Amino acid sequence: MGFLAWIVLGLIAGAIAKLIMPGKQGGGFFVTLLLGVVGALVGGWLGSLLFNADLQNFWSFQTWALAIGGSLVVLLVWGLITGRKGR
Repeated sequence: MGFLAWIVLGLIAGAIAKLIMPGKQGGGFFVTLLLGVVGALVGGWLGSLLFNADLQNFWSFQTWALAIGGSLVVLLVWGLITGRKGR
């Protein structure tokens, strides 16, 4: 996949992860894009490391599941980091 495909995949995976994750998460469009791209990379890296997953096809269910799963993990960690601030 090319660079632009990773950005599109990350943006959509980040938005889906925000919809799945309960509660209110901060951040707008840019934060969603950044967390989604990082999550897609983390999910892809873990999927290829643990499951020997092939991530070359943009429309593969496996690619999307790993990207969304990675985005959920990154969003959870982001919530733990930013949730500890004072009110």
